[in-house]
Amino acid sequence: MQEYPSALLEKAVGELAKLPGIGRKTALRLALHVLRQPVADIDEFTDAISHLRHDVKYCTLCHNISDTDVCPICADRSRDRSMVCVVENVQDVMAIENTQQYHGLYHVLGGIISPMDGIGPNDIEIDSLVKRVEGGGISEVILALASTMEGDTTNFYISRKLAATGVRISVIARGISVGDELEYTDEVTLGRAIMNRTEMKR
Repeated sequence: MQEYPSALLEKAVGELAKLPGIGRKTALRLALHVLRQPVADIDEFTDAISHLRHDVKYCTLCHNISDTDVCPICADRSRDRSMVCVVENVQDVMAIENTQQYHGLYHVLGGIISPMDGIGPNDIEIDSLVKRVEGGGISEVILALASTMEGDTTNFYISRKLAATGVRISVIARGISVGDELEYTDEVTLGRAIMNRTEMKR
């Protein structure tokens, strides 16, 4: 194992290496880069990270991240409140918003059903989705989950849970390659997939 000239440098490298996609060599380069920056810039950076973790909330309605209890999308009265687009995570909301093709609301599940990973229906925000739909005012639920076995399993489970509500259930068009994640799909393809969604058969 590499020896460091400073215990503080070694600790910083260890913490940076915990970030996804960051190995120890990259962590060392980042730590040394930090040492070359003005103290005020680093203080501002660490303050932003601290506030991100302590002050960012999850919207009480859709579970998107927000600075307030209700996110700006849910609070926007110009959005089509009769449509709810169900996505796996916050990155998917950002990806769909970037298409500028969808003007309804969202529901962030916080994951998808994956028995192999120990994630069941009770571990994600499906019950809160059912309650939203049962509360009335929603005429269509768009399932915008990844085209994977886990995504399709989650789609099927949600469609069964919502069957008694009579709400229209659609899935985004399969212009997105099977196995692809939404956040890595180009905006044109993703926008067309939203516009050309198909009704899900129960």
